[in-house]
Amino acid sequence: MARFGALPDAVHDGDVVTHFGNPLIEQRQLAAGQALSPLADRALVEITGEDRLTWLDSITSQFVAQLAPGDSTELLVLDPQGRVEHAAGVLEDGTTVWLIADAADAEKLAAWLQRMVFRSRVTVTLRADALLVGFFAGGAAEARIAASTPNGVPLIWRDPWTHTQPGGHQYAAAEGHPAAEFSWSIAVVDDAARLKGPFAGALAAEALRIAAWRPRWSHEVDERSIPHESDWIRSAVHMSKGCYRGQETVAKVHNLGHPPRRLTALHLDGTEVVLPARGDAVFAGDDEVGQITSAALHYEDGPIALAILSRRAPVGDLIVHTEGTRIAAAQQVIVPADAGATAGVPRLTRLSRRPEGVDPRNAG
Repeated sequence: MARFGALPDAVHDGDVVTHFGNPLIEQRQLAAGQALSPLADRALVEITGEDRLTWLDSITSQFVAQLAPGDSTELLVLDPQGRVEHAAGVLEDGTTVWLIADAADAEKLAAWLQRMVFRSRVTVTLRADALLVGFFAGGAAEARIAASTPNGVPLIWRDPWTHTQPGGHQYAAAEGHPAAEFSWSIAVVDDAARLKGPFAGALAAEALRIAAWRPRWSHEVDERSIPHESDWIRSAVHMSKGCYRGQETVAKVHNLGHPPRRLTALHLDGTEVVLPARGDAVFAGDDEVGQITSAALHYEDGPIALAILSRRAPVGDLIVHTEGTRIAAAQQVIVPADAGATAGVPRLTRLSRRPEGVDPRNAG
């Protein structure tokens, strides 16, 4: 039986609960802090040992060496060229550091971490059957959660996406960033049968994530992704910590260059009763400029999507091609084309621009 198979009225797609009858109502309840969302598409990685924090700090993008019990953050694992390989939420409880990853990535993440242990006093364990439940903080749903406390600290991860983290940087220039209202939290629980509704399925949780411009490994990451493209530096990268794999690329793009692609939000024409799928092409006129990464039907905004576009894609309206249908899309820029190049390196005067009549051999 699926981990959340006993929940009443649950509609499953494999192990994932997609909805409980009405995804739009579930969105309202989830956003209001009233509903709990079973997360079978997430998995848990447990890291124990006295070197766990300094070791994790040395191999990932985030500064985690001084996390205190109950602290939450987020990290990325990058390849040597700065491309995103893995992503995880981080929760420290004083004895163990817990990583919350997308289920499709968790096993590979745990295997990579195990290969990196060497002589460090660290043990990595994949807890693929852990029960994870999402909710928005501050409401009735949080009061109904009885989170696991294996070491005396409730295992509740608070998503840092709500604001730019220390050491991070935000490229989005929009006033009133939608992340400010995204008080998303994930709790580890011991018994699914003890959960009390109302509940919200994955369709509701995904719609609220997309509306908050929140990137996710299973959707916004491909073999080319670097963290700048999806504004992930704001929550998962510490720009002034010590060396780690991929840091050179992160610093170079941020200080001197521009990311080759950029994440954008799309408000889709709702005339066609169809949502695009991940990978569907996005066009500006006759030119393909990117692909859909996530799409959902939002309870207030209607059909919405995130798309990764070429940096040179125009900022105006676009067209999404899906299942033989063309959907008009109004674009709201998340990462601007001029993101990066923050160092402000002064330009040197070229010799060709010296005043007329001055012989450089006689300068000075």
